Amino acid sequence: MDKIQRLKQEKQYEQYVKEKTPQHNVWLNMVKAFLLGGTICFIGQVIYHYCELKNLSADDCSSWTSMLLVLISVLLTGTGIYPCLAKWGGAGALVPITGFANSVAAPAIEYKKEGQVFGIGCKIFTIAGPVILYGIFTSWILGLAYWLGTLIG
Repeated sequence: MDKIQRLKQEKQYEQYVKEKTPQHNVWLNMVKAFLLGGTICFIGQVIYHYCELKNLSADDCSSWTSMLLVLISVLLTGTGIYPCLAKWGGAGALVPITGFANSVAAPAIEYKKEGQVFGIGCKIFTIAGPVILYGIFTSWILGLAYWLGTLIG
């Protein structure tokens, strides 16, 4: 009797999990990520070409493009628009530089009420910290591999 009851509970639990687990359409998510990421890249390209029209060097155009995309991302994060875009577009909003800016700005905004030191200072890199850590570590490993490759020939 105990075994039958346990099997019933397991089936009920499996049914409950199946009902509560959100269903995702992978193809639709990829299209939305492509559209949002493409739109962000398009905006970046427009900024870059505008800078070219102002006769700035390629490095200056790139710098202005990055800075303005970060600024736009932070402003959209502060107004609550970027999280909605990220929810809709997924990786399309999180992969570009704007996603990194959002990952730094969002905790700063969320924890500002806890103060400058224990709020913003302690929590600002909770999301972006691992990205920075593994980015630096991967760059170090690849740099070491490149250096060894140049020694070997």
